[in-house]
Amino acid sequence: MKQAEFMRKPFALLLSFVLLISSWGLVHAQSQDSQYFSETGHNVTGEFLKFYNSNLNATFLYGYPITEQFTSKDGKTVQYFQRARFEYRADLPEGQRVQLTPLGRETYISAGTLSVSNSFACRTYPETGFPVCFAFLEFFDKYGGVTQFGYPISGFEYHENKLVQYFENTRLEWQPWMPEGQRVVVSDLGRVYFDKLVEEPALLNPTSPIGNAPRVITALQVRAFAWKAVTLATDNQVFFVILQDQNMLPVPDANCTAVVNWPSGTKDSTAIRTNTNGVGIISLSFSNQPYGSLISTDIVCTYGNLSATTTTSFRIWY
Repeated sequence: MKQAEFMRKPFALLLSFVLLISSWGLVHAQSQDSQYFSETGHNVTGEFLKFYNSNLNATFLYGYPITEQFTSKDGKTVQYFQRARFEYRADLPEGQRVQLTPLGRETYISAGTLSVSNSFACRTYPETGFPVCFAFLEFFDKYGGVTQFGYPISGFEYHENKLVQYFENTRLEWQPWMPEGQRVVVSDLGRVYFDKLVEEPALLNPTSPIGNAPRVITALQVRAFAWKAVTLATDNQVFFVILQDQNMLPVPDANCTAVVNWPSGTKDSTAIRTNTNGVGIISLSFSNQPYGSLISTDIVCTYGNLSATTTTSFRIWY
């Protein structure tokens, strides 16, 4: 008898396993007015997409979407981004219906203003009485000023060991370890406000592209486990291989190779392909293995020019 015999036929155990993972991706109706962001696994549609695309620096200032559009706990139709939250206001004229939530105001808690006095490097806004100074002022002017950020509502402060300044719509922070010209960035207040409102955590889960929007896979994550942690010296075993992308969505039609390392030093390998749920199944039978030995299996999955590896194992019962 061959030491290992691999089979690709459907296995009865797969049914229950697939039921567990069937909720990984959600199917949406097709839309011509949508864009899928593979970086975070969410769609932006309709007027929210128009608003996003109207800003040439949208990715830099707003970040990527971290939810789909939904009705928030505060009763508004919204969509969260890494650094912003969009609100839809049906009562406003066309072209003005998407508004930025004032995340700066909604999340600001004073930590005590640092004293800065330089009339030549600062501009004070009488509307709130706070100045914007130095590199923050250059950044403020370059990326939209009051229209984009709102008025300053704090001076320089230390928050989370960072030098920051709050504005009505956002927070700027100083990152001295970054290269010259890139040291001022917009803080990720979108997730902060999401947590503050105690929104439903499941809304953060990545979804599938709407319609035929392209999905770009930039990274692979592979996991594998043996059905039995221990077996008899002569027995059968099943391995489940789970392949996901950077957003933990299943990667179908990927090529995986599994290599079983037997105690005798021999190796048995087989090639499998992941199904629509990103799952591959390996079934093997063996006989007369040494008692107490650990059988390890190395698995490599590839998709395009990406690859990921993992190892799983089981032990022969004493």
